[in-house]
Amino acid sequence: MSRFDTLVLALLLCVSSASACAATSWHGLGRAVTPEELASWDIDVRPDGTGLPPGSGSVADGQTVYDEKCASCHGTFGESNDYLALAGGIGSLASANPQRTVGSKLNYATTLWDYINRAMPFNNSKTLSANEVYAVTAYVLNLNEIVPADAVLDQSSLPKVVMPNHDGFTLDHGMGTKNGKADVANTACMQNCTTAEIKVTSELPAGFTAQMYGDIQTHFRHFDRPLLAAAVSGNTPAGLTLAQNSGCFACHDIDKSRVGPAFSAVASRYGQDPNAAQTLSNKIHAGGSGAWGSVPMPPQAQITEADLAGVVTWILEGAPRQ
Repeated sequence: MSRFDTLVLALLLCVSSASACAATSWHGLGRAVTPEELASWDIDVRPDGTGLPPGSGSVADGQTVYDEKCASCHGTFGESNDYLALAGGIGSLASANPQRTVGSKLNYATTLWDYINRAMPFNNSKTLSANEVYAVTAYVLNLNEIVPADAVLDQSSLPKVVMPNHDGFTLDHGMGTKNGKADVANTACMQNCTTAEIKVTSELPAGFTAQMYGDIQTHFRHFDRPLLAAAVSGNTPAGLTLAQNSGCFACHDIDKSRVGPAFSAVASRYGQDPNAAQTLSNKIHAGGSGAWGSVPMPPQAQITEADLAGVVTWILEGAPRQ
C-alpha cells in the first residue's frame, strides 16, 4: 500500500470512527499545539471585555503613543491623512451624509481595543504593549469626546464605556441572519447583463497593497505595473525589497508624494550631502517632523542596522525600480 493510500485509509477511518481517528498516528504529520502556541493566537477580545489582559493607560499617555505611531496616517486629531478617520461624525450615520468613524459607528469600545491590539501600527502590528493599547484607545475615545481628558482605562473600566452607536447595530438584514432583509435589491441576471466595462477597485490609496507587501502581487491582478514588472523580471533591487518588507511604502512612494515625501525627492535633497547616509538613518530610526511638512514620521526602531543601511543606500541611489 502506498503512502497516499495509507493517508486516505486513515481519513476514512476518522470519518467512520472517532476512536480510530484518535488512534491513528498520521505517519508523523503534524503535532499537538502547545499551550504557549495556542495562547499566542488566543488574543480576541469580546464586547463584554472577555479576553482583555491586565494593564491600564491614560488619555495623556495615549496622546504620546498616538503622535508617535498613529498620527502620520490618521491625522493629528483623528481627521485622517490618507486612511480611516477616527473622530467625528457622531449621529451622522442615518443622515444624507454619513461619516463613518470609530466614534460614529462602533457599538463597543472593546472592539477598538481589539483592533488596535491586532493590527496597529499598520506597518508593525502587534508591537504595542497592553498598556499602550489601553492608552491609545483612551486617547481615540477622548478625541470623540466619549471619555474625559483625565480618563484611565483598564480591563474593568473599558467594557463599561458606552459608545454613541451602542444601540445602532441590527441583525434585521441579510448579513445578520439567513431570514433577514437583503442589503440590496435587484433583478437576478445570469447572462448578457451589461456591456459596460467592469473594474475591480480598492478604497486603499493607489498601489498601496502592492507596494506595502512586495511579493503579494502574484496573488492579485491590478497593481503598480513598474513594480510588478521588476519583480517578475527578477531585477528588483535589494534595497527596494527591504523597503517593502520594512513597511516603508505604507507612507512613501518612489516618485510621488503620499503621506510622506517620495523617495526620489529625498534622494534629490540629500544626494550631495556627504553625511546623508547617517542623517537619513537617524531620521528613520528616531522619527520626527518638520523636514517635509507637519505630518510626523513615527520612529522605525524595529528595522535592523543592516536592513536600514540597505534601504538608505537604495534611496540615495535614486530609489531605482530595477
